[in-house]
Amino acid sequence: MKLTQAACINAGAYVVLLLLGAVQGGIGSFQYSDLSPFGAILFCAGIFVTCLLAAWGMGSVSGAFVPAVGWIVATFVLSQPMSGGSVIIANTSAGKWYLYGGVLSVAVALVISFAATRARPARRS
Repeated sequence: MKLTQAACINAGAYVVLLLLGAVQGGIGSFQYSDLSPFGAILFCAGIFVTCLLAAWGMGSVSGAFVPAVGWIVATFVLSQPMSGGSVIIANTSAGKWYLYGGVLSVAVALVISFAATRARPARRS
């Protein structure tokens, strides 16, 4: 099985999108409470826009799904309590806005990107 140059570029783009979602989740997990709760809402809007733009750029729903997975994994790993008992995402209103709002933002972005790709006419070769 021979990989084409286009397949390698496509795979690299998905890896970059996964890392972008993970970086957004990591930064948001530490910075969500800066403008409580508006900082959390801004980070939720950020992952929403990232997912929509990724779906548009890749031309498929998987473009939105990949950064969403990166964000969810990074955020929920960082939301777990550490062995010393400390937590990164506290059980505050800003923390709840960040976690639940982020998941809702990702879900809405996935639905919108799915609807947009289904409504797009088929390309002619």
